[in-house]
Amino acid sequence: MGITWRRRALSAAVPALALLAATGCDGGTTDATPKPTAAPSPSAARVCAKPAAGPAAAPSGAVTVDPAVPGDLAAKTESSPAHTTFWLRPGTHTLMSDRYDQVIPKEGDVYVGAPGAVLDGRKSNHYAFGGDARDVVIRYLTVQKFVAPRDEGVVNHDSADGWVIEHATIRDNSGAGLMAGARQQVRSSCLRDNGQYGMNAYKEGGRLKGLVVEGNEIAGNNTDDWERRRPDCGCSGGVKFWAVDGADVRGNWVHDNRGTGLWADTDNNDFLIEDNLIEDNDGAALIYEISYNAVVRDNTIRRNNWVEGRARAAAGDTFPFATVYLSESGGEPRIRARTDKIDVYRNVLEDNWSGITLWENADRFCNSPANTSSGDCTLLVKNTGRCVQPAIAGPPLYSDCRWKTQRVDVHDNRFVLDKSVMRCTVMCDRMAVLSNYGTYPDWSPYQGERVAEAITGRQHNRWHDNVYVGPWTFVVHDASRTLGFKQWRGSPYRQDTGSTLRAGDGG
Repeated sequence: MGITWRRRALSAAVPALALLAATGCDGGTTDATPKPTAAPSPSAARVCAKPAAGPAAAPSGAVTVDPAVPGDLAAKTESSPAHTTFWLRPGTHTLMSDRYDQVIPKEGDVYVGAPGAVLDGRKSNHYAFGGDARDVVIRYLTVQKFVAPRDEGVVNHDSADGWVIEHATIRDNSGAGLMAGARQQVRSSCLRDNGQYGMNAYKEGGRLKGLVVEGNEIAGNNTDDWERRRPDCGCSGGVKFWAVDGADVRGNWVHDNRGTGLWADTDNNDFLIEDNLIEDNDGAALIYEISYNAVVRDNTIRRNNWVEGRARAAAGDTFPFATVYLSESGGEPRIRARTDKIDVYRNVLEDNWSGITLWENADRFCNSPANTSSGDCTLLVKNTGRCVQPAIAGPPLYSDCRWKTQRVDVHDNRFVLDKSVMRCTVMCDRMAVLSNYGTYPDWSPYQGERVAEAITGRQHNRWHDNVYVGPWTFVVHDASRTLGFKQWRGSPYRQDTGSTLRAGDGG
């Protein structure tokens, strides 16, 4: 887990003068560069400002829950049979005082909030809803001020399967506002201002299948700034996905998160990421890391990565720190999915810190100490112990023990960059496909330039039929090799056939 090439964003204490010198920016401080304000597009999910109201009267047959009675929701859940509907009256509902007091639903239970119904953890209770019951439904309810530990969640704490979360507001909690189980649907909900993640899509001990995240507003998460507290942890952002097999992520407004907006990390597969508005996140809009087979289309991605990208440049890091970052991820026909590549098309990227980077760490593979997802191996190798010498040096393990950035198709996108908007002149204008020089461990068969040559020329990574507006540059093979558009399109790289570039700033 986490990304091996970089240190996470520097503290805001980076001196402003050092920042200006490193980035060529012409004023302001590390975090103070003003971002233009803009309303989301009409299709974006504007949920938090005006959440949908639940029923003002109890549904037929529902058990009514009284906010004046502490613990009433948990007690009535315990005493009722499975498949009961509970209607929470208007007001602030609480649990009992023990920090582990929580609601433990039974299979098929339904929780519906009246207008103004709030379940409040009072900065005391750890979890709101837990247990392993399947097919639980939560609608029209605000869940706030719970204090889950790091990497744990407040709603669906135990990642039970088949839950439906609709028209809910989950905000101002520590840890993750929401965990996920298989077949979970999260729709039209506000996941806002939670301490670590809006949602942590992780299921201990197994893969998580069939996730839907649709029409939500995911904003302002990682208020506890975990990347500063635990540098390089890779443990923050709007949503984190771990070993998810099949996810539809569509129509969400993902904005103003401290860190990455959407981050799929470690053996994810078969993602459809479409029609989202992803903007004003401190870090990347999207990271897809040591994962497989995805469609990324029709998204609007703007003004992301200004804080983290600027901080890395200020520190002198020449890596092309991207807004869409594909790290050891690619298409793999042997793994079943709706596509056998990573297909990135019909997106608009506007005034982000750099564009798309395809990266493959030569030293990261199964059993390597450079694999920060410790103990995990590719989906092609069931027995991790096989990825050692001498077998790893030859087929099939030479290929199958690596997560490879391959079969990535970047086409029919529009990339717009106006450096005057970002107040930056260098290191914020790059597309890239690259690796590092392989060096360790001493038994690695991937040392030298082998991986850099493969990702650049032999792994079917292609840009074509794109539109570029602004002064874009292109990094190939390794971080030291920067090209202009003509060189990028010429031999031996031959990228961006059918694409156009208008080099002046602006859109």
